[in-house]
Amino acid sequence: MKKAIITGITGQDGSYLTEILLEKGYEVHGIIRRSSSFNTGRIDHLYGNKEILNKKMFLHYGDLVDTSNLNRLLEKIEPDEIYNLAAQSHVKVSFEVPDYTAQVDALGTLRFLDAIREVGLKQVKFYQASTSELYGKVQEVPQTEKTPFYPRSPYGVAKLYGYWIIVNYREAYNIFACNGILFNHESPRRGETFVTRKITRAVSRIAAGLQSTLALGNLDAKRDWGFAPEYCEGMWKILQHDKAEDFVLATGETHTVREFTEITFREIGIELDWSGKEENEKGIIKSINWDKAKKLIEFDKNFSNYKFNFSNKLKPGSIVVLVDPNYYRPTEVELLIGNPAKAEKVLSWKAKTKFEDLINLMIKADLDKVLQRGY
Repeated sequence: MKKAIITGITGQDGSYLTEILLEKGYEVHGIIRRSSSFNTGRIDHLYGNKEILNKKMFLHYGDLVDTSNLNRLLEKIEPDEIYNLAAQSHVKVSFEVPDYTAQVDALGTLRFLDAIREVGLKQVKFYQASTSELYGKVQEVPQTEKTPFYPRSPYGVAKLYGYWIIVNYREAYNIFACNGILFNHESPRRGETFVTRKITRAVSRIAAGLQSTLALGNLDAKRDWGFAPEYCEGMWKILQHDKAEDFVLATGETHTVREFTEITFREIGIELDWSGKEENEKGIIKSINWDKAKKLIEFDKNFSNYKFNFSNKLKPGSIVVLVDPNYYRPTEVELLIGNPAKAEKVLSWKAKTKFEDLINLMIKADLDKVLQRGY
């Protein structure tokens, strides 16, 4: 039985990767930070399973800013694979907490690599969660493993250090360490402050009469969006390759935040019109197709309440989207689109879920929460 350590196990990617590795017969060890509130929601279905917890999955308190803790965990567990997914991963927030972002995202990676050296784990394979934010002010379209980096945020700069320290330790100490340069990947488990989940959750709440408007920043920012579980499978494939290399995982398509918003509203039967420019722009209901919204709802016991809220709160002409300059970044990344050709050829990995299908998955999940659980 292989042993794997996952940092960031309670996050979106950590939870999906845990499921994948358990299915493949791994013993999974997750590192979690101490918190005064429960933060294991994404893995509660595993945490509460007596056949898994402390038999196949083990949780350990730890932090990437604590070197001695990392050393002790590596000595105790002796993993075959390490997936470093923990990070301060919110780009906008990184401008507010740049020092902490660097401590975790940059130096945290260094601490882990140095712990591997000190403990003497010669056979371990290390996966570093790199990011498309490395490309920032893009120098080439689409972006590949060879595209020059130009990060535009403290998060991107910290991750750039993480990327290069992986390459350096791989070449200097022959550590099997790899960067997965993953473009945006989303799911119903995405954090609620990230723009995609913010949109699907807000649209669900607007439909149910719990919220009146959705506030967004740059509507025309373009991103390459895929489905998170497929990307987590790609992480595993990267470490199964016989040579330590870096890979771009992406869909090869780009869409704007505006498109994501329009399609999400369309999923519940609302067509949008746009009025105004820049921070004065507004999304206004053009029409409502109640029959289409009804098809999306599969839990009939809640449908009458949903219909009541929908029909009384919303009508053509209602403003449902606003632009809030507070959500602008000091330096914007306007366009990201990855070229996954290397991963397709070498790893036989390919993104499968289409953009519209991804949105459908997310809006259904958020409607479920809003209508069945009331939030």
